[in-house]
Amino acid sequence: MLPRKNGISNTLAWSPDRHHVYFGDTLANVIWVYDYDTSTGAISNEHPFFQGFSRGLPDGSTVDSEGYLWNCRFNGNCIVRVTPDGKIDRLVEMPVKNITTCTFGGTDLKTLFVTTASAEAPPGDRLAGSLFSIQTNVTGQPENQFCFYGHGK
Repeated sequence: MLPRKNGISNTLAWSPDRHHVYFGDTLANVIWVYDYDTSTGAISNEHPFFQGFSRGLPDGSTVDSEGYLWNCRFNGNCIVRVTPDGKIDRLVEMPVKNITTCTFGGTDLKTLFVTTASAEAPPGDRLAGSLFSIQTNVTGQPENQFCFYGHGK
């Protein structure tokens, strides 16, 4: 079980090899990374992965097939793509303030689908609450399948 944080829980995503899990605390402006044991489901070795970024707060995320985390920034007008070692690779500027989450889809998993929120949007933000699709040059990962340990498949 992930340690309890004092904030708003967001960003639950796995690395392509399933050996790391990412977990965000929106109010603390930090995304944590943990080691994940695929054979037991044990989570350990908590440490900050990406923190203190000034463009909004971390909301939902996805991880692409190259192991880069795409984090939506609530109140930040952007999505930030973060390298596997926690550095900024690129920013995707968005025409709306509150970016909430994203996932890859489409037949080739190269379309990034992005949700936004109308809550707390500035007056006149007519795109608040919209769904966007962005063509990328990277591939996402297929959806995770899981079972609860001890409960069969």
